[in-house]
Amino acid sequence: MNCAISGEMPEEPVVSKKSGLLFEKRLIERHISEYGKCPITGEPLSMDEIVPIKTGKIVKPRPLTAASIPGMLGMFQNEWDGLMLSNFALEQQLLTARQELSHALYQHDAACRVIARLRKERDEARSLLSHAERQIMPMSASTAVAANASALSNGKRAAEDEDLGPGGKKLRAGISSVIITELTECNAGLSQQRKKRQIPSTLAPIEALERYTQLSSHPLHKTSKPGIVSLDINYSKDVIATGGVDTNAVLFDRPSGQIVSTLSGHSKKVTSVKFVTQGDLLVTGSADKTVRLWQGSEDGNYDCRHILKDHTAEVQAVTIHATNSYFVTASLDNTWCFYDISSGLCLTQVADTSGPEGRPEGYTSAAFHPDGLILGTGTSEALVKIWDVKSQANVAKFDGHVGAVTAISFSENGYYLATAAHDGVKLWDLRKLKNFRSFEFNETDTPTNSVDFDHSGSYLAVAGADIRVYQVASVKGEWNCVKTFPDLSGTGKATCVKFGTDAKYIAVGSMDRNLRIFGLPGDDDASES
Repeated sequence: MNCAISGEMPEEPVVSKKSGLLFEKRLIERHISEYGKCPITGEPLSMDEIVPIKTGKIVKPRPLTAASIPGMLGMFQNEWDGLMLSNFALEQQLLTARQELSHALYQHDAACRVIARLRKERDEARSLLSHAERQIMPMSASTAVAANASALSNGKRAAEDEDLGPGGKKLRAGISSVIITELTECNAGLSQQRKKRQIPSTLAPIEALERYTQLSSHPLHKTSKPGIVSLDINYSKDVIATGGVDTNAVLFDRPSGQIVSTLSGHSKKVTSVKFVTQGDLLVTGSADKTVRLWQGSEDGNYDCRHILKDHTAEVQAVTIHATNSYFVTASLDNTWCFYDISSGLCLTQVADTSGPEGRPEGYTSAAFHPDGLILGTGTSEALVKIWDVKSQANVAKFDGHVGAVTAISFSENGYYLATAAHDGVKLWDLRKLKNFRSFEFNETDTPTNSVDFDHSGSYLAVAGADIRVYQVASVKGEWNCVKTFPDLSGTGKATCVKFGTDAKYIAVGSMDRNLRIFGLPGDDDASES
């Protein structure tokens, strides 16, 4: 007898009490578990109504086709044909799946390109909107700032008729929310880069610095009024700018050893020079109370774009923001000004009234933190003040120096601040807001005039009665003096110092008229004058 479901002889036969039909046990169990009824009659059926039948071992009879050799060959042929048809169907399905996957990947790639293009257009639109608002904002505030824009005639700023507020103070447009957003985004980007920052492999090693010597000396300023009091380096062009007592700023091409341009216009010594790394611009501050913004041209000459007269005393420092769109000036009039480079407008002028009555604390130095949201200033009363640029609030004060704070330099690591004064150099930990190391020198009559961290944050240069280079270490580590250079000017006063690219050379200005380059013998690209 055969199973009522499969039609074949069952191996484990069972019979239904209701219908009397014979089934294969495994087949009827599966059917009942799924449907709960008889597959033939459709009546409700449970396993309790299934009775097993005891039989002897059943030997299935051989199929008729397997009873002869031709029958077996035919059976094998049928199996082979079925296998080939199944394989062909699988290949067709695989080809279809590949085509669908290729199409999906192409659509994904096209979508990614569209998204990238839209993001680029969005960022460009934001940049244009920010630039437009910076230009429109002073115009919309014209009722408050009548003529703060630069109107030049032959490089001179036209007469100013500024609206005055209470107390006779000039009204300023202020730092707008758009500018604050720009500063914040710049800060976030630079902070993220700093986490991945590594010391470049091209940085000059300590062994090389120990062998540095004077490579060249270049007389850049007038003999009648000798003295270089400030310098800066345009690293992309390897051009050095110096500010002199002779009222001139000089641009010097180090590789060729030639003077590129001499900028005349200030009436007193040029106390600060700073390159704007984008746009071929130079900003100079002077003891004549003015700041000048110079624009370079293709022929190498520089023209004065703006003359800024917002301070009432000597301008002692200029520092450029990391966006290259703004800069700050600090003056002995106890104020610092925040300027927009493109328009030359003073957006805000900040005065600190927290000092003692009758003792104005004029600013003698200033520098932006590498991330751009913190400004450090040094005062004539030996104080270092830290400012939040967004709110223009004084958030910290460091004391302990003797004499005016002559120079400030933030390390590229974002944690260390070096300050110089008459009593030497102090190092501050910005995370804990405290002094963790001091360098005091024996030359009591000569103040320390300049400090500079190299761009990698590995070395610190100090200029005073001589020039010293220290290896930067941790807060608790030992800051070793790697090299000491004597002041070869004969004046005993090195006034400014700056590391070249990868600390491959050191530029030094002194109270004679010569710019001196120190480096490794044999690596000198500039000719000896």
